[in-house]
Amino acid sequence: MKNALCSLFFLFLAVFFPGPLLAAQAKAPEKGAVTTIDPKVAVEDLENQLLPLTKEDLEKEAAAWVELFKKKAQAYADIKNKIRKAKAGAKAPLEKQEEALKKECLALLDRVDAVVAALEDKAGKDAVKDYNAYVDTVSRGLGLVENPVTNVSNTWTKVLAWVKSPDKGLKYATNIIVFLLLLLAFRILAAVLAKVTDRAVRAFKTSSDLLRDFFVNTVRRVTILIGIVVALSVLGINIGPLVAAIGAVGFVVGFALQGTLSNFASGIMILLYRPYDIGDFVNVAGVSGTVSAMSLVSTTIKTPDNQTIIVPNNSIWGGVITNITGNNTRRVDMTFGIDYSDDIPKAQKVLEDILEKHPKVLKDPAPVVKLHELADSSVNFVVRPWTRTSDYWDVYWDVTRAVKERFDQEGISIPFPQQDVHLHKAD
Repeated sequence: MKNALCSLFFLFLAVFFPGPLLAAQAKAPEKGAVTTIDPKVAVEDLENQLLPLTKEDLEKEAAAWVELFKKKAQAYADIKNKIRKAKAGAKAPLEKQEEALKKECLALLDRVDAVVAALEDKAGKDAVKDYNAYVDTVSRGLGLVENPVTNVSNTWTKVLAWVKSPDKGLKYATNIIVFLLLLLAFRILAAVLAKVTDRAVRAFKTSSDLLRDFFVNTVRRVTILIGIVVALSVLGINIGPLVAAIGAVGFVVGFALQGTLSNFASGIMILLYRPYDIGDFVNVAGVSGTVSAMSLVSTTIKTPDNQTIIVPNNSIWGGVITNITGNNTRRVDMTFGIDYSDDIPKAQKVLEDILEKHPKVLKDPAPVVKLHELADSSVNFVVRPWTRTSDYWDVYWDVTRAVKERFDQEGISIPFPQQDVHLHKAD
């Protein structure tokens, strides 16, 4: 009922009093500019606000920003006139106002350029030529923007103006300084963490030099890599795609280098459990020799006849590892035979005397000399002295030589393989 009455009332006004109603409609405000609400908005934020606007919207925005620039330029022109007419003592405060107004004009000029550029992208150059002509004329006339550079001093002045601009030079300079400081800070942090890791690994007496270097270098490099990623984010670089790309490349490389990664994993296990170290004489993967170098991928072994053999760590860790020189002492196992007709106690005493007089045979553990076997051609003694690992071959060769010489002196024979042949006469 109320809606019907309102409709009849407006129809009555439209028929008998059309003037006031048309005037009210004429005064209805149109939608105005929205980006000028904050004249100090950052240029990047302003550009983002302009992206979804249509050509008609951008025309309103351009007109509004030019109007703001016009008012600020007029104020700047007025203050310049006042300075020109003022006496010498009254110019100082006016010059401060002039400098402040100039900065505000330059800031507005950057924003006007952004709006005009957005309008040009959607409406073409013809739609913005009037704006460009007005802004260019006013800015050059007031000295906000200099004429085209013709010498080095003008170029330097423009460079300084760009550097001093809060939205351009100062912002980029600040980001670059922060970028460099972050890199320096993470480099220092990497050095500190590397030292802490080095001390922590050294606390374990069983850790090898290669294991320590591996952990120290890993901590240092990972810290520096994190610092680079953080520093790049400060520069405004989107590191999300970069991290994704690194992950994809790592997956592809890992799939292609399965064997190498397997050797790498085996190398880490060897470093952790340390079955051998550089300088040890080992028997691994069917190869015997001295370990001359180690890496996370392979182990380099030098054989007694001076051959260099590189063995993949995966082959080593997947098989039996014999560390021959892993302990400080080692037992020398030897066997000597005498004839069945020889004096057994005498032979045993000769062998014990040889071991007792040898300077490199250890007293503890005591050497063992025992009758071990009644073989086909001889009665065999086992001779097992203990010595330092480094003296193993000296003891082995010296004792072997001494046994032959003493047996010859004592009339004890060393038999060679023989067979008895029995002949039976047939009937």
